[in-house]
Parts: sequence; C-alpha cells; structure tokens
Amino acid sequence: MLRKFLFLFLGMSLLAACGNDDDKPGDDVIVAKGGVRYGGEFRFMSSEKVTSLFPLSVTDVYANRIASQIFEGLLKIDPKSTEVVPSIAKSFEVDDLSKVFTFELRDDVYFQDDECFEGGKGRKVTANDFKYSLEFACSNNELNSLSWLLKDKVMGAKSYFDGEADEVTGIKVLGDHKLQIELASSFSGFQKVLTHTGLSVFPKEAHEKYGDDIGQHPVGTGAFMLKSLEDDKIVLVRNGNYWDKDDFGNELPFLDKIVMTYSEDKTDELLSFRSEEIDLVLDIPVEEVENVLGTLREAQAGENVKHIVDSKSSMSISYYGFAHESEVFSKKEVRKAFNMAIDRDAIIETWLEGEGWAANNGFVPKMQGYPQSNVNGHEFNVSKAKSLMAQAGYPNGNGFPTVDLYVNGLEESGIHKLAKAVSFSLKQNLGVNINVKLCSIEEREEAIRNNEAIFWRSGWVADYPDPENFLNLFYGGNMDQNDVNVNPFKYKNPDFDKLFEKALAETDEEKRMELLAECDQMIIDDAVVMPLLTDDFVTMVNLKVRKFVTNEMEQLDFSRIYIKEVKK
Repeated sequence: MLRKFLFLFLGMSLLAACGNDDDKPGDDVIVAKGGVRYGGEFRFMSSEKVTSLFPLSVTDVYANRIASQIFEGLLKIDPKSTEVVPSIAKSFEVDDLSKVFTFELRDDVYFQDDECFEGGKGRKVTANDFKYSLEFACSNNELNSLSWLLKDKVMGAKSYFDGEADEVTGIKVLGDHKLQIELASSFSGFQKVLTHTGLSVFPKEAHEKYGDDIGQHPVGTGAFMLKSLEDDKIVLVRNGNYWDKDDFGNELPFLDKIVMTYSEDKTDELLSFRSEEIDLVLDIPVEEVENVLGTLREAQAGENVKHIVDSKSSMSISYYGFAHESEVFSKKEVRKAFNMAIDRDAIIETWLEGEGWAANNGFVPKMQGYPQSNVNGHEFNVSKAKSLMAQAGYPNGNGFPTVDLYVNGLEESGIHKLAKAVSFSLKQNLGVNINVKLCSIEEREEAIRNNEAIFWRSGWVADYPDPENFLNLFYGGNMDQNDVNVNPFKYKNPDFDKLFEKALAETDEEKRMELLAECDQMIIDDAVVMPLLTDDFVTMVNLKVRKFVTNEMEQLDFSRIYIKEVKK
C-alpha cells in the first residue's frame, strides 16, 4: 500500500476589499483582485556580505534569504504553518517503509530567462533537471557545500560522491514530469530534507556556461531573478514568467524589485528604517528601538514611521565550537569545564538585557513532537568545572594558553556582548584567557578550515523543522564534505553515528524523536560544543508592506507581499 499526498489548490470566494478615498491608488498603480497592488520596491539590509547565490554554495541565513527568492525545489515549507507543502512537485507517494518517494511534477514551470539558453528564453523544467540538480548535490564538486544532505541517505549517493559511479542509482526519471528517489534506508522525515533551498532545481546549461562563476549568475524558477550582484547591494527583479498564483488567481509576485544593501551597525540600519530608506529590520536590538524610532510624543504627532513589530521564538541555536583535534580541546574535561563555568541564565539577564533563552536542555531547540525536556543540559557548577580543569592538567588555568574566540558579529552587538560575557566568566571562574576576535563569516570559516580557529562562535537556524537537521552537524559521515558549518569540530563517535542512523531508519515518529533526543544527550555528555542560547526572531516592517509573514525558521518569502502606501 502507498501513502499518497495530493496537494489541491482550493478556490476562495472572497470579495475585493474596498478602501476609503485615502487608499485609492494613483493612475500608475495596478490593483488586482483582493485589493492587492502590483509594483513597488522592497528594501532591507544584511549585516553579512553575500558573494554567491548558487544554491549548493549557500550555507548561511543571509545568503539563503536571497537565494530562496530565486530558486525552488520539489517541496517547500509553508511560511505560516511550517508544514511541508508543494512547490514544483504537485503530489508525491511514499512506500510503507519510507524508502521510495515518487513525485509528480507540475508541467507549467519554466526556468528564468537567461543567456545560457538558446535565444535567452527560459525553457520548461523536467524531471531530468531535478535528476541533474540532485546528483550535483550528491557530488564532491567544490561548488557543493551541502553533500551531507543526501550523500548518506539516497541509494548510490555515497558511491557517486566517491567517484565510483557515473550516476546516483537512487534518483530515477520515470517520465518527463515524474521522478523517483529511493533511499538507502528508511527515513520518514525525508520530505522535510527536500525543502532545503540547496536542493532547488537549476539548469545544466547554466553550469556549462558559467562554470565556477555560477554563483554570480543564478538561474532558477522562483518569483524573482537576479539583476545585479555588487559589492554594496543585490538587486532582484520580478520574474514575469513565474508559475504560481495567489488565492484570488493573481499572478505572482506583486513587487517589481527587491534591493538588499549592507549595514555597518544596527543603529545605522534603524536610522535608515526611520527615514524610510529601507522597509524591514531583522534581528532588532530591543534596547535601541525606542531611542532610534522616537518617543511616544513623536508617535502621537505622526512623526515616526508607521510600522509593525513581530516576534517569534526562533528555531535556532547559538553555540561555540571546539576543534577536537587541537591539543587543549581534544580533552573532554576541558570542554565540560568550559560548559559548566558559565551561567547562561545570568549572562542573558545581565549582559544581554533579557534577550534570548538559555540552552539548558541540549543542542536541539524546541520543535513540535521533540521531547526536548528529556535532555539534561550542562549545569552551572564552578567547583566541578575547576576540578575538571585540574584533571586536564590546568589547575586554576595554569598552563592553559590564551585562545582566540572567533566571533562573526558587529562591535557591541548582542553577539559581541555574549562573547565578552563568556570570556569574562571563563577568566573569573577558570582563570583562562579568551581573546574575542571579531570577524566576518568568511574570515571565520577560513580560519576554521586552516585550523587557525580552535574556538569559535556559530549558530544554526533550522533548514527544515526536524531535530535531524541539527544533529547532522555531529555525524561522522559528514567529515569529508566541504561545508565548515557541518562537523567542523572533527567529532567522530561510532556510538553516536550508530544511534543517529538508527533514529533515521525508525518509521515510528514518536520512537524516532526519542532516539534523536538520546543523540542530543550524547552530544551534551561528550561536551562536543557549548550550546548557549536560542533567540527570538524579531522583525520590524513598514506598515505599507502588506502580507509580510515570518516564522520560527526565520524564513522570508517575498513572493506574496505588496506595497500599499500609508497615509501620514
């Protein structure tokens, strides 16, 4: 028997909204069904530079926010519900063992126009395109930083990665618009993996034309396409041949243009928002909002920008990583001592002004169905931490070298304050010296790759809502792939790998979650990393931006938002 998942788009009998005279559009504004409007430019800022938009090279949330507007895969996560919903696949079937996934694709999806195609006109997407893209995701090509997503899951993917096979036997084309993926072992959560932006479809012609520069020439099927990628900004424009429609049957997207620039600090970004140079602020520092946006009197006088602030508990974790092959952090006693010497709750209250939630229950954040409360995190115990350091040969910190802590963050940002708090606590409680070294993501990753960084700040935001996405970071099988964000610790534990593989193969969802919680506990007991805190994802958007939606995974979907000017 097959379990069949058929996605139906139900029509809605809704009346168009009628506005007052102040809401009437000008002559140059096109109003669609439901009162939505075409046109306009949406602007926001990023604190990190984005240099590549090839989906398999996108490994951080900053690049993903742009790449996800250009590329699409078989399935996606609904931004409102975080449930798996259709994208280019209109339906799929899964066998009883959760090993064989068969997809029926839409037949009205086209690649964006680009010079890589004959005549510059985008062609229709077929199952062969997905086979090509997914096999690329299984390869050891230097452009592929995400082989861990499929390499140990899809049948034949490991042999393809190792160069022992010409194709991935588990990825089969059954027709122009029918694709089948067979796994090496059962994995009931595989459909969530397929929502990852890195597994989006891209044309073979683009890689053949642009080669290693494909990251500067992204060609996808999404609502927006790249106009320019420059040092100071990225500009996307409307894809006029996009396949999707909203509930009223309006063609998407509504915006003409998206512009992402870069901010040197949050104050500059908030000032830009106040002067309406940008429409969105991400990761708001709460202590600065009132100072920058103005007082209550200014708000009553209509002198500050009308806006909406939204806050959701982020499905993320901020942590510090240890290089297990380094002399000092190869010792479990040192790693445990570092974890036990910091009071996470006190740091949040005193250093971060209450922003964030202490990671007291393991590495995996809260998510539906996951028994997080079963995982016992690190206790704050200075005397025990000192004893562990003495066992490791560093009584009262004597003989312990000064260690650089690589932190990708801006001066006096929340990330920087957290680093200073941890450094202070380790000095005060263990007598060790930690030098906080601010850097960019690229500088941090290069330092990890070159073994210069043995202690670093990192974070992980859910690519899809499953604990497996977080615990995959520690799987020994991922040590031979290119992404320094996945097992850069060089952690190899056969017991963890065996338990993790057992969890993936478990088809009973409740049992699978329990096994993953056991994996989480093993990471804590082995003190593999320092889990620190989870954040709230706080956004502030100009009121003129309508249908803007956020979720716990910090995903942004601009395909349905539109601009409606607000009377001042």
